[in-house]
Amino acid sequence: MIGFILIAAVAALAFAGINYYGVKKKDPGTLEMQQIAKAIQEGSKAFLFLEYAIILKVAIFIAILLGVVVSITSAIAFVIGATMSASAGWIGMNIATISNVRVSNEARTTKSLGKTLRVAFRGGSVMGLCVGGFALLGLTIVYVVFGVFLKQLQPENLTFHTNWLGISDIPFTMTVSAYALGCSIIAMFNRVGGGIYTKAADMGADLVGKTEAGIPEDDPRNPATIADNVGDNVGDVAGLGSDLLESYVGALVSAMILASYIYFSNGGIATSLIAKLIYVPLLIAAVGILSSIAGIIFLLVKKVSSNPHKELNAATFMGAGLTIISSGLISYFVFKGEALSSIGFALGAFSPWVCAVLGIVSGIVIGEIAEYYTSYDYKPTQKIAASSAEGAALTITEGLSVGMISVVAPVMILGVAIIAANATAGLYGVAMAAIGMLSFVTVTVSVDTYGPIADNAGGISEMAKLHPDVRKITDELDAVGNTTAAIGKGFAIGSATLAALSLFASYLYAQAGETASHGLDLILNIIHPLTLVGALVGAALPYLFSGILIKAVANAARKMVQEVRRQFKADPGIILGTSLPDYKTCISISSAGALAEMKVPAIIAVATPLVTGFIFGAEFVGGLLIGTTLSSVMLALFTANAGGAWDNGKKYVENGHFGGKGSEAHKAAVVGDTVGDPLKDTVGPSLDILIKIMAIVSLIAVSIFSKYNLFSLFIN
Repeated sequence: MIGFILIAAVAALAFAGINYYGVKKKDPGTLEMQQIAKAIQEGSKAFLFLEYAIILKVAIFIAILLGVVVSITSAIAFVIGATMSASAGWIGMNIATISNVRVSNEARTTKSLGKTLRVAFRGGSVMGLCVGGFALLGLTIVYVVFGVFLKQLQPENLTFHTNWLGISDIPFTMTVSAYALGCSIIAMFNRVGGGIYTKAADMGADLVGKTEAGIPEDDPRNPATIADNVGDNVGDVAGLGSDLLESYVGALVSAMILASYIYFSNGGIATSLIAKLIYVPLLIAAVGILSSIAGIIFLLVKKVSSNPHKELNAATFMGAGLTIISSGLISYFVFKGEALSSIGFALGAFSPWVCAVLGIVSGIVIGEIAEYYTSYDYKPTQKIAASSAEGAALTITEGLSVGMISVVAPVMILGVAIIAANATAGLYGVAMAAIGMLSFVTVTVSVDTYGPIADNAGGISEMAKLHPDVRKITDELDAVGNTTAAIGKGFAIGSATLAALSLFASYLYAQAGETASHGLDLILNIIHPLTLVGALVGAALPYLFSGILIKAVANAARKMVQEVRRQFKADPGIILGTSLPDYKTCISISSAGALAEMKVPAIIAVATPLVTGFIFGAEFVGGLLIGTTLSSVMLALFTANAGGAWDNGKKYVENGHFGGKGSEAHKAAVVGDTVGDPLKDTVGPSLDILIKIMAIVSLIAVSIFSKYNLFSLFIN
């Protein structure tokens, strides 16, 4: 069993290496193309290196704290999780900066949309394979080293143990929680830092270049254009990869933790059954990775048509379909003959599989809903584009309407999935639904990462003054990439909701601690003043978090706008094309802004449950988690879909509708896109991390602040 899981993880990483060198050996194009690509690559590496230097200090502090307060094993697991997530982000960003120029050159030399798509997807697949491979490899190491060799999964250890500070917890749950926390910390900084960077550069380039100077997107005369393309890599590749790796790990860990608590609170369960409940998530993840590899190979070897959306969907649906079949076989053969009624499995051995399928189906449906509201092939986005002909105010009004309306359907789908999964296999079933939704994350991340690679390729084509037909190919790939990114965000938000519910149940078990009796009913009194106030504060917190992020983007973008205007004014030859702009200063502005502004949101996510817990106690934090989860889900869906719709509404105008590029409608659409930029690429993706990082921090710390808090000391 462990051997099979390791084979799947190693196979993903080996295939990532094959695709990495397969892309790298392709022709990078003309000398001018290579120089532009080198500038993007150097800027991306420089930013990520500086960001990781900051993260390293934070990670060391957290690891030491975990080692002292919780356990040494938790500290080591935290470091493993952070290392796996950081590795995936770095490798994915690196291959994106290698792929972009080769995608551009493929379009230049072959004039084939299908062949260009294949190169972009192959580059994106490296990120997808690293996400699945590193996440599963790290979690398997934790399972084997701490669970098996250090015997944390032995029956006598699946109960509460007291450390030297008098704090009780179940060792294995703390260890895997710390692993998830390591992944979450990297994801938070990568998403927040990368999101601020990319949107500051993008907004600066658009507001001055497109709107004021009237020059095309990615025009080499725009001083912010290199920084804009750097931002695509650090935000939409490194950030996205770390984000979905964290979501993937959060889903797997939530099921493993719940299984541990189920064993503790139900003493009649056979130890063999509880062992299966703990390792089945890893098995499903393994077959999901292998199924995703098959989907990736399918697209890379088949004859690719000129319909990129159809081809990408084919790879995704193949990965999902094979995952459904293989996970069904896993569920049947693992649980066949087991007495499952005692743990609430309504459909016998197929119960976990049914829940996973519920997650897969609901994830696909949520993705289709996101596509409907964000793709310019459908009416919502087309209406936004039509509104642009009437000015920026109506563009923004229409986009707000689309974003708000788009929240309802995904929430209803999630509600049905939660109720059905709980009826099938209890809260463990809800965790399995989250795993199902992300079980083929390898192929979905591959599809997502292809988008920013195509976007970069378009920028290089423009800056290198290639034939307009080249930009036409890359723009068509980029437009599909915007839709796939919105779909990926829908998966991340949906899975975060399901995983957060499972982690919240584990939080209640941990809060009950050693007093939990067999068959414990998990109850949180919502009308208790502490819980209710906690829920109110939790509901407000995502707005504070989002507001700080938007302000951070605005601050950095304002400096970028001022710098671009300064250069245009100081040297008129830039617009005339007789002198080169200063790209490096713009890159420095985005880097400095992102690094300075990313710390406060990350601190809020980690510190809020700790500070409120040590002041008000566990009931308050329970309410806090409920409020934050509900509020974050709504805001994340709204911001992701509204931003995606504004972006593609602009592209719909640029494709020749309502006057096309340079028209008044285009100027209004650019304003809408600029408003949506920090929403879809900074706020929305960061909120799903906020949900899980707060849940995991609370789970780790609840055994401490439930015992030691100022409120209880004051009352007593």
